Amino acid sequence: MAQFTVNAQRFDPYKTFKFRVKWDGRYVAGVTKVGALRRTTEVISHRDGGDPSTERKSPGHTRYEPITLERGVTHDLEFERWANKAWAYGGGLGAETSLGDFRKDLIIEVYNEAGQVVLAYHVYRCWVSQYVALPELDAQANSIAIQSIQLEHEGWERDEAVVEPAEPSLPA
Repeated sequence: MAQFTVNAQRFDPYKTFKFRVKWDGRYVAGVTKVGALRRTTEVISHRDGGDPSTERKSPGHTRYEPITLERGVTHDLEFERWANKAWAYGGGLGAETSLGDFRKDLIIEVYNEAGQVVLAYHVYRCWVSQYVALPELDAQANSIAIQSIQLEHEGWERDEAVVEPAEPSLPA
């Protein structure tokens, strides 16, 4: 297990606007938003026959919530290609899903203000359950077109090999 060192100079928490997402060994272009990493463990309540007035609680099944990735619409096809592996319209009988490679592991990296990796999470066996290729279009709006994928997965864990870096300081 990695040893964590404490940066005594850092009082500020990390920001949410410096991050990157990687799958298939490459960073995914233009990701502007990543949904929260959230898990819930069910509670199993039970009573012991010798102590009927006290309820005991034990952990049950753990469920991992889907993660949504968003980015501006461009000509990059990464979101669409992955979504098409889970369901390819017109793929023909038996070819609608690419069972061999529709799942991917991904890495979410968080950076500090100096651009150093400070946190990384591995998300396992992801697949696209929802794909928004083009959002609602509105000629009266003043915004960019955002596409998104919703990823089902089988869990995540923090990469403990990523330790807090020594933060650079500017010369006085």
